[in-house]
Amino acid sequence: MPVWCCRCSLAGHFRNYGDTETEGEIYNSLVQYFGDNLGRKVKAMPLVEETSFLEDSSVTLPVVVIGNGPSGICLSYMLSGYRPYLSSEAVHPNTILQSKLQEARHLSLVDQNMEGSMLTISFGNWMELPGLKFKDWVTSKRRNPKGDRVMPEEVARYYKHYVKVMGLQKNFRENTYITSVSRLYRDREEDGGQDAAIPAQHSQMEKSKFIKRNWEIRGYQRVADGSHVPFGLFAENVVLATGTLDSPARLEVEGEDFPFVFHSLPEFGAAVSKGKLRGQVDPVLIVGSGLTAADAVLCAYNNNIPVIHVFRRRVTDPSLIFKQLPKKLYPEYHKVYHMMCTQSYSADLDLLSDYTSFPEHHVLSFKSDMKCILQSVSGLKKIFKLSAAVVLIGSHPNLSFLKEHGCYLGHDSGHPITCKGNPVAIDPYTYECVQEAHLFALGPLVGDNFVRFLKGGALGVTHCLATRQKKKHLFVERGGGDGVA
Repeated sequence: MPVWCCRCSLAGHFRNYGDTETEGEIYNSLVQYFGDNLGRKVKAMPLVEETSFLEDSSVTLPVVVIGNGPSGICLSYMLSGYRPYLSSEAVHPNTILQSKLQEARHLSLVDQNMEGSMLTISFGNWMELPGLKFKDWVTSKRRNPKGDRVMPEEVARYYKHYVKVMGLQKNFRENTYITSVSRLYRDREEDGGQDAAIPAQHSQMEKSKFIKRNWEIRGYQRVADGSHVPFGLFAENVVLATGTLDSPARLEVEGEDFPFVFHSLPEFGAAVSKGKLRGQVDPVLIVGSGLTAADAVLCAYNNNIPVIHVFRRRVTDPSLIFKQLPKKLYPEYHKVYHMMCTQSYSADLDLLSDYTSFPEHHVLSFKSDMKCILQSVSGLKKIFKLSAAVVLIGSHPNLSFLKEHGCYLGHDSGHPITCKGNPVAIDPYTYECVQEAHLFALGPLVGDNFVRFLKGGALGVTHCLATRQKKKHLFVERGGGDGVA
């Protein structure tokens, strides 16, 4: 299946979850146990020749996946014909589920229907994609890997290597940007008439006169000389796998657009590495209580830059991410959390030399003279002189290529899509959008931030599309026995 790279980035590392899991996480749990047993003869979705679809706008593709992160990669892997089977040595911790799988050992996981009552817990290497163990790959790159944690650059290289070793390069179109994804309709009364897009402002009564057809996808590809080549194509199904890191969240306060206010960790890191903040007496203000904000604190702290750390929550708030991380695996984050708890501001203590936390505070405004006004939960205001400010309070996906910027797809259609507060509403088995048939969503867009959960979503989409293709009798048999389409 062709997979499009457009405005996407690697997703975050964590998600909130309870004791019970979604069906996608159940699927993923199975992939952890059976994902390496992929040597069976497989059936593959019909593929399109590598050079055909950008140049020929008349081609209708079975699936277009928008996104080149782990969600899109994993789905491309499964749509290319790879199928997980139960390994002979695998034992799932859920005994009921294990017995059910034993009964259907001859079927791939894609071809088995899960029962809604089954519950289990995911295991496995968190950043791993099926069919290539991350531990084996990193061992081949480093003689003496220390611990289970790795650098982000290593993860990025692993994903690139994964695409190559799994033969998925032909599915990807680099430097491609989507500007419009719209549903085509056909007038019910005009049999054989041409498809056409219908403006979003048309009423439901007006739309009821039309039959929904394929998706029309428009965009451009940036070529070697820097120019943009526009294209248009059609697809029966579209999968959104763009992540949620496109647009950093803002405080929406006065002075937030001053040049000394950053909204991303790479921006801040670049300023530090260039020495722009070295030797500054005035502190850096860091806003946020998540892991990205903690990374910024560590960056400043390790470069001897004093920090004012502002966040709205109490340090005892049970929802803080630090409380969900094992101390032995994440000592640096627990160091930050310890400072948040023990080095907080008080009226008689004033600012500390290297780090001062301001729990239950928020930013009122930034001033042109590089001062910032903070306000406590009790209403007390404080003014500080800064060398820089870094606002790291989350991010939003850029779904501007969809009508209403994709808001209508969320659980609350009146607000933008966010990973935690308002994810895309999907069918928990198929990952098809509740509000739009033949439109699917994966990963952070639906609240799944762990890479280990993304595989369950990819499996759910593959199962859905494979079932529908079987009904249409459009499957083609691919031989070879090596699981490669």
